[in-house]
Amino acid sequence: MYRHRHSPPRTDRRRTRSTQILAAALLLAPLAAACGDEQADGRRPGSGSVSAEPPLTGVRWNVDSVTVDGATQRAPDSAHLTIEDGKAAGSYGCNEFTATAVVEGGSVRFSDARATRMACAGRPMAFERALAGALADGALTTEVKGDTLTLGTADGDLVRLTRT
Repeated sequence: MYRHRHSPPRTDRRRTRSTQILAAALLLAPLAAACGDEQADGRRPGSGSVSAEPPLTGVRWNVDSVTVDGATQRAPDSAHLTIEDGKAAGSYGCNEFTATAVVEGGSVRFSDARATRMACAGRPMAFERALAGALADGALTTEVKGDTLTLGTADGDLVRLTRT
């Protein structure tokens, strides 16, 4: 039987093909294992139920009110907060701020806050101090229900926000 000079013998072609398939399987196996080990929310299977709640990050939240020591203050319309990629930014109502934000489980911690220092006419500076103080009060509990976010301090102070 005549064989073409450039074609390897049949057994060599099978070995080459088998080697290619094996190499592909070895390359794809770790990727398949990594992809199949987490749920859509980033948790491992069996670590709890899948939550249908909207995310805390990547959302602009309008501040509705701050409750400190049992006294609730309504927020100015311009007060807002956004948390994304480990950073927080927003407005206390008049002054803009940025901070580092660490979201872990059911809590968020803000640090390294920087804010403008404008004295805005007709704006309640007491509200700004209350909001800034609550956000800087250590790890805050987070509770997202529908379009509402509630942040809570260890002392029981609350910041209520609404998704825009």
